[in-house]
Amino acid sequence: MQLIIITGMSGSGKSTAMKVLEDIGFYCIDNLPPQFIPNFADVCTRTGGSLNKVAIAVDIRTGEMFSEIHEIIRTLKKDMPSEVKVIFMESSDDILIQRYKETRRRHPLAEKYNSLLEALQSEREALLPLRSQADYYIETSRLSTSQLGEEIRDIFLENRLDSIVVKVMSFGYKYGVSAESDLVFDVRCLPNPFYVPELKTHTGTEACVRDYVMQFPQSQTLLSKINDLLEFLLPLYISEGKSQLVIAFGCTGGKHRSVTFAELVGDALKEKGYRVHKMHRDIKKGKH
Repeated sequence: MQLIIITGMSGSGKSTAMKVLEDIGFYCIDNLPPQFIPNFADVCTRTGGSLNKVAIAVDIRTGEMFSEIHEIIRTLKKDMPSEVKVIFMESSDDILIQRYKETRRRHPLAEKYNSLLEALQSEREALLPLRSQADYYIETSRLSTSQLGEEIRDIFLENRLDSIVVKVMSFGYKYGVSAESDLVFDVRCLPNPFYVPELKTHTGTEACVRDYVMQFPQSQTLLSKINDLLEFLLPLYISEGKSQLVIAFGCTGGKHRSVTFAELVGDALKEKGYRVHKMHRDIKKGKH
């Protein structure tokens, strides 16, 4: 299994890092008492692979229990040297103070100290031993949320394309535009197989319909331009941290032209290495 322990200063971006890890397939637990980590790791190992990627955030919020985290991590790394990795995150005091003012959240040690600065200094001192145990150190003072997400994905994704799931769907305008869509392409401009008697009862999942739709130069040109556009756009969405993109193709009934394009574009994206889920929303609706 792969066990990631995220720790560091409160307000340094651990929650953002956990969200990114969850998006790329990690099972994430926030604020787990350190004493429970070894037992939980053992449970995950005994599941036979169903929980093989786990991220756990631990920090000063666990109070007195946090004092044992240094020894617990040392033991885990000894027992599981290749599986356990520690991310240590921090920011400068002035940035952390600014973030707390903007969010109006209370620091976990606020009740013990007269000022936020004193609380931060105490926390930083308590975390000092952990910094030396870290496999990855991330200073987030000048990082945007998207930049932090990109750094996390760079560390833990062998294939950056795995960070996004592309859902390619077809729909019929007569049943309404898909509300979940990020990108919508209207292919009603193309010749309609519905008016060809021998094709009317078939769908765009079948070669006979796809061959008919794609025999026209305008269909081939449109497909080429859409693929070029997606080749440009998808890396930009990945850089901005988008974990799912829904691309929808619409025609009148959602059975022929839209299905054809959803199938072809989905297959092209799969060939490029993207995780693709194809869905034909209205393919079974109505009568052919």
